[in-house]
Amino acid sequence: MIGQYTALAIQSNIPVARSREEFPDHIKHLGKILDSAVNTLNIEFPVRLAVFPEASFQGFRDEYIDQDHVDYVNRMAIDIPGPETDLFGQKAKQYNTYIVATAKAKHPKFPNRFFNVAFIVSPEGEVVHQHYKCQLWVKEHSTTPHDVYDKWVELYGDGLDAFFPVAKLPIGNIGTTICMEGSFPEPYRALAMNGAEIITRVAYPEPWVSQGQWEVQNRARALDNTCYVVSPNHGTMLRRHGRADQIGGGNGGQTMIVDYRGVVTAKVSYATESFIGASINLAALREHRARAKFCNFLPYLKTEIYQKVYERPIWPKNLAAQEPPGKHAEVEGIFMDTVTDLQKRGCFFSPA
Repeated sequence: MIGQYTALAIQSNIPVARSREEFPDHIKHLGKILDSAVNTLNIEFPVRLAVFPEASFQGFRDEYIDQDHVDYVNRMAIDIPGPETDLFGQKAKQYNTYIVATAKAKHPKFPNRFFNVAFIVSPEGEVVHQHYKCQLWVKEHSTTPHDVYDKWVELYGDGLDAFFPVAKLPIGNIGTTICMEGSFPEPYRALAMNGAEIITRVAYPEPWVSQGQWEVQNRARALDNTCYVVSPNHGTMLRRHGRADQIGGGNGGQTMIVDYRGVVTAKVSYATESFIGASINLAALREHRARAKFCNFLPYLKTEIYQKVYERPIWPKNLAAQEPPGKHAEVEGIFMDTVTDLQKRGCFFSPA
């Protein structure tokens, strides 16, 4: 088994990219932060895992301007693998580390669709893992596997690997999640049941970072599933890297790493570009899972009871099976229809 090593979480500013031609410069900027971080943190334990926040080289402009889905596919979505992942691969080779990043990307089996994808690049420079984001909020334009559920199951089956794959790597079993997925316990439980020991959770917006939800979620997901959670967030939003014309705001920082007992082992307390590192000790995690009778909750699960929670569907599936996902107003309408249905079931109650 590999000895202790350092996991690195990079807190980068958010670019507002307007074309794919900007992506290489943004990725090179991320590489400079990685250079500084590795050169510092390698003094203690070697950096074997480096995690970048969501949309670190593309930004969120499509969400801000309510961009047409197909227009984004044609102008901004990348291929995985492709030139952009190759640039991350160069840094992974340079430092003999695994790199986790995300991208809004095309899929060869779903024309005119893009997905929000977390990917892992190996020290050999190869993409060794992809996870397609399953939970969105109403402002996000990505397709999810649930939006094309029947076709997705036809292609990949309906097991845990189809929706929540885990990369079995020499540095541990790693699952990946993106932003909104951290608001739900289910993706993390699915990854843990699929063998995950380290889960990456990238980014969350304001004001829910400064209000505390971000930390509560990260710590709970780690504690619930006896796993490490590595959670980089963004700093400031920029029009262009390397310039001072800041738009302001951003995602509030507070990048953190949480251990398998829900303890924050490293955290950034401000919202500018930075990085943190913390030790990953797989031997200790595996011994804890094998021996601890508290803060080790998976063996206690009464699964037959909890299955009842999910017998009736809530959010409708296959919404993008025929047409790409709609704009904000359409998705907000689906959300309100779902709220109404929950009220009819007696789960929610109408306000006075």
